[in-house]
Amino acid sequence: MSQTAEFPVTTETVTARDGTSLAVHRMEPATGEAQRTLILLHGLFSSAEINWIKYGHARALAEAGFSLIMPDLRAHAHSGAPHDPACYPPTVLVDDLEDVVAHYALTNYDLAGFSLGSRTSLGGVIAGLTPRRLALVGMGLEGLLDFRRRAGFFIDAIDNFETAKRGDRHFFAVSFMKTMKIDRVAARLLLSASGLGITREQLSIPQMPVLVLCGTEDDDNGSAEDLAAALPHSEMAWIPGTHMSCVTEKALGRELVRFFTA
Repeated sequence: MSQTAEFPVTTETVTARDGTSLAVHRMEPATGEAQRTLILLHGLFSSAEINWIKYGHARALAEAGFSLIMPDLRAHAHSGAPHDPACYPPTVLVDDLEDVVAHYALTNYDLAGFSLGSRTSLGGVIAGLTPRRLALVGMGLEGLLDFRRRAGFFIDAIDNFETAKRGDRHFFAVSFMKTMKIDRVAARLLLSASGLGITREQLSIPQMPVLVLCGTEDDDNGSAEDLAAALPHSEMAWIPGTHMSCVTEKALGRELVRFFTA
């Protein structure tokens, strides 16, 4: 786990309602009391380390005074990856987010997610969570309204894990799964649940300010501009990169600091 002496990362365990252990990584401001608490949710096949810590975004937010709570999603990284289908109801990731909020007794916090983390964050708000501000990174309108198609692509990647070759449409997804040592059984169960069921009508629910933040070359989840237009209190911002490369850009951390310190 990347860290510095000034901004150490500590890891705690939160037990989800079904008994699954969720690894939660914490980073605190170096001096003084935190201004706010911010939950950061990573994307599919990734981790808190890759999306938030490794490239300095967590540090930038800690330097701005935030206390950071960064779970590894179920079936990812250091969190539990059960193989029991009963552990993957359609709402499982939102349930886990609610359990993290309850574990830390949070009532005044902000929330951000990247890709699948964005979908989970918005799903949490639709289910009743009330962060002060919400950031949806690497997400477009189609990625929310038609998640089954997107999930189907990654299920196919899992099913073609042993045979995918360079040039195949699944090659980069398979390569990333190999790098991240993904538990394919658990990941397939999670994707097959295809939960959240977000509809266009539900996009009117968030009443807090929302940032839609996307890479200039990222259309993996559809149109970020259309998503921003569909949300009642949103603003749109761009950072360099594709869906995969934008998480390496310092601009990601800077934009989150700008939005959440407003």
